[in-house]
Amino acid sequence: LQSSRKKHYNSFFFPNLLNMERVMKLGGESPVVIFTKSNCCISHSIETLIRSFGANPTIYELDELPNGMEMEKALVELGCKPSVPAVFIGKELVGGSNEIMSLNLRGNKLKQLLIRAKAIWV
Repeated sequence: LQSSRKKHYNSFFFPNLLNMERVMKLGGESPVVIFTKSNCCISHSIETLIRSFGANPTIYELDELPNGMEMEKALVELGCKPSVPAVFIGKELVGGSNEIMSLNLRGNKLKQLLIRAKAIWV
């Protein structure tokens, strides 16, 4: 006999699962999404860099959102250390400032990602 039970992963066993899903959903709603804090100068620099290519990122300032602290914890669980800035391009979590700067310094890798995500046109 086969069991008719299905695996259910809920917030009891994975307390931040819903926040991780929320972050991933928000991260995929625009070609470029940046999770920041309003007082983070590194986040501002990354936003400025991405805008310099002509992209218009969606910005979520975690310190101004009612559930921002939980979303920040979810970003850490997703691998962003530090948690901000966290950059999604084309529905994928690219990473933080180190990853974005590295892509920018390696030729036109960042620009290629932005083009592929339809965040900019050439």
